[in-house]
Amino acid sequence: MLTDEQVAARTDRARDAAADAGRDLGLTVTEPQVLYNVFSVIVHLKPSPVVVRVPTVLPSWQTAEEQTRSQQRELEVAGWLADKGHPVVPPSPLVAREPVSRDGFSMTFWQFVEQAEGVEISVERSAQVSAQLHKALRDYPGDLPFMDFLDPFMDKSFEFLADRPDLVEPADLQRAVKEWQAVKPTVTDEAAFAKEFPQAEVRPIHGDSPVYNLIATPQGELCSDFELVTRGPVEWDMAFVGPEAEQAYAAEAGKPLDERLLRLMEGIRMLQLVACYAQVPDMPSLGEGMRPALEMWRSTKPVTAWI
Repeated sequence: MLTDEQVAARTDRARDAAADAGRDLGLTVTEPQVLYNVFSVIVHLKPSPVVVRVPTVLPSWQTAEEQTRSQQRELEVAGWLADKGHPVVPPSPLVAREPVSRDGFSMTFWQFVEQAEGVEISVERSAQVSAQLHKALRDYPGDLPFMDFLDPFMDKSFEFLADRPDLVEPADLQRAVKEWQAVKPTVTDEAAFAKEFPQAEVRPIHGDSPVYNLIATPQGELCSDFELVTRGPVEWDMAFVGPEAEQAYAAEAGKPLDERLLRLMEGIRMLQLVACYAQVPDMPSLGEGMRPALEMWRSTKPVTAWI
């Protein structure tokens, strides 16, 4: 378990690596500023209009090649959307659209955008923007895998947690593993998924939660953080947005969300939360932050209720 001092030192290393990489690319960097730090350290390379995302909390089994491939995919999708005029945080136009390695970190470079201070985006508006994003992504011409962020992340995380009862209670882990094994064949194999949900459209999706990954700017809302972009049902992106957002999304998309599929995706999201406890040793503050959701999950229906 990393100490606060070790986390702070890692953050400083990531900041310095981003600044050095930026200078190597010809950017003027005099005041690198950390804007955010959870799974990644987000660094503004002041005074250049560039923000660098430096992932620091990563699965121990992920290879450097896998990380680079995922980062390249994110840059390509976000760049394509930006080129089409869709409102997204674009890759920085000042450097090549490719990951950069420096001092043991792999990082991506993005355009700095001014945020609108004190502006809160309503859940209804966020859902509308998400529907517009899904519509734009439907035409994405690149190859994307099917829901690849679940496998092997879930199995590997549960294997790690089996030896760490200090992170997840054995009864909770036993339930999570049992439910995951029951639904895994359906949500990791596209043919099996299509058989179970023949009415669902598998398409490019954000992969995380676009409703909660919007940035309010003076020019309007921008979609961001495409690290998990993939192919799958839009219901995955809309998990846990709430009834008002579901209705707003349906009105904008012109069709309702699939209720059974949405609840299945929400159930898998909760299993994913349990699996994320495997990352707590690298970011101890995550544990307490996820605790309320874990306690809520204990009282929910088994995810197998939806298949």
